[in-house]
Amino acid sequence: MADLSTDFLGIESPNPFWLASAPPTDKEYNVRRAFDAGWGGVVWKTLGAEGPPVVNVNGPRYGAIYGADRRLLGLNNIELITDRPLQVNLDEMARVKKDFPDRALIASIMVPCEEAAWREILPRVEDTGADGIELNFGCPHGMSERGMGSAVGQVPEYIQMVTEWCKEYGKLPVIVKLTPNITDIRYPARAANAGGADAVSLINTISSITSVNLDTFSPEPSIDGKGSHGGYCGPAVKPIALNMVAEIARDPETKGLPISGIGGINTWRDAAEYIALGCGTVQVCTAAMTYGFKIIDEMTAGLARWMDEAGHETLADFQGRAVPNVTDWQYLNLNYIAKARIDQAACIKCGRCYAACEDTSHQAISMSSDRVFEVIDEECVACNLCVDVCPVEDCITMVELQPGEVDPRTGKTVKKEYANWTTHPNNPGAQAAE
Repeated sequence: MADLSTDFLGIESPNPFWLASAPPTDKEYNVRRAFDAGWGGVVWKTLGAEGPPVVNVNGPRYGAIYGADRRLLGLNNIELITDRPLQVNLDEMARVKKDFPDRALIASIMVPCEEAAWREILPRVEDTGADGIELNFGCPHGMSERGMGSAVGQVPEYIQMVTEWCKEYGKLPVIVKLTPNITDIRYPARAANAGGADAVSLINTISSITSVNLDTFSPEPSIDGKGSHGGYCGPAVKPIALNMVAEIARDPETKGLPISGIGGINTWRDAAEYIALGCGTVQVCTAAMTYGFKIIDEMTAGLARWMDEAGHETLADFQGRAVPNVTDWQYLNLNYIAKARIDQAACIKCGRCYAACEDTSHQAISMSSDRVFEVIDEECVACNLCVDVCPVEDCITMVELQPGEVDPRTGKTVKKEYANWTTHPNNPGAQAAE
């Protein structure tokens, strides 16, 4: 049986699945149920400073984007950080950590960007027995309008400054949670690293409006006829999150910086992909809010089964294995040639591949009078659109042409003549390889 145990910054947990800082981790009752269900760790919902109370709306807090059969693809929320008193949260955290010493318990913190505020809260959090802290520099709504959350995360100088304060005044490992609402994720990650962060976590939610009510003409969720931008999460954000994780993992200035991956993790496979891109743990929110805490059983069982089948005894066996294969476009192999192939036995004759290719691509699929669809190799550029729109898995596949074969589209023999775009003759500044 594969070993799913993790050691992230010296913080041990029985598996890499942590609940992200969000409504599921807002109180002792929830966290105990999560740990009883089998979650490896939690990041407690973001704590704020003592002072004026945080007041959440008492109307709808979530908006949704659905796929087929009303499957939840994306969730937009306008909920703020915890609206419960700081000391109540701290007392609950201490009790939970005492009863679950083998689980990771991380305190998410967001206080004003003032040195005194951070210096005051850090020892109080440490007294709970928490294993680490996560600096919430990502929340895109509500708190950002008050100079916190993504308002800090979008300014690398602020990230470095606050991280330095936390390393100076605190004793716990510091995880900096990054906002995706920025042009280049590498800059805030570099700032966190320069400030002494022990790790980064990403992504936080994406600033969004999911829909507009065409009866009231207000964004959803609507509060008394008005709406606001919120934070978008769920399966739909996974591609964005994976790219940002990969950018940090392969950046020379942050290479080796531990990462906790967040964004659209719905299955064990999602988690494995994050780990393959270098993550030491993964954080889950929307999946738990959609299916309940027991989804952890499917996640851990699926990951362990795949690891057993692949011959991976520990997470370290495949952690980061995908990072060297992430490159820039200019370094892709332009000698690689593939063609689409249709499995006629699996084809249900829906014609979706034909319509997509004929109307929007390269007219590389023919349709006979009895609705048999075949690839026209001379026109196929292997764009993969037919594969993506086909409703039958593996009905259409891409088959690589080997060196020495003739490319029907160009009439040229496939050969390794040009290493990549930098030496390809179509590049105006390139020099053809000898």
